[in-house]
Amino acid sequence: MTYSRSYILLFLANIACACLIVFSRGVETEAQSVDLTRSVELEQFESVERVITYDTLKPAYCISASKEDIENLMRIVQAEAGGEDRKGKLLVANVVINRVKNAKFPNNITDVIFQKKKNVTQFSPVSNGAIYNVKISEDTKDAVYSALYGEDVSEGALFFMARQYANPENEAWFDNNLTYLFSYGGHDFFKR
Repeated sequence: MTYSRSYILLFLANIACACLIVFSRGVETEAQSVDLTRSVELEQFESVERVITYDTLKPAYCISASKEDIENLMRIVQAEAGGEDRKGKLLVANVVINRVKNAKFPNNITDVIFQKKKNVTQFSPVSNGAIYNVKISEDTKDAVYSALYGEDVSEGALFFMARQYANPENEAWFDNNLTYLFSYGGHDFFKR
């Protein structure tokens, strides 16, 4: 039986995170209740209530993601970057995860994706409903799992914009209020 890179990363990340939690805190946590010895097929993965992710840039920091969080992350990545290569998809996932880790945003993936500021959604596929009409590709799944388990190429980006589709008012807000980091694929990436 062969396993894709993302499933192997999933298995290794769970082991690393569980070990960090056990050895650094010495307390029983939800991560210890996950059976790390079983094979990680997608069907089995979906039956696990909570998935512990490991951020390689901050080894002591773990976040948990529910099945709903992972599904919503896959949907927003597909809707925002479905036509992009793996790195373009990874970058969108990284921005969502970076927001979860940042105190100025909600502390879970689903709330970040559906967050509204002044009654305006943060991601256009949420406002136009495209998030509900995507077919999630295997490439998107791979990029999302990789992002959840620590692969981060975002340089700390918290925002991105598709300049070719942005209205001038939004474009000006990004340029005047944020620090430009880089462009990749169809998006420009920013931080505060």
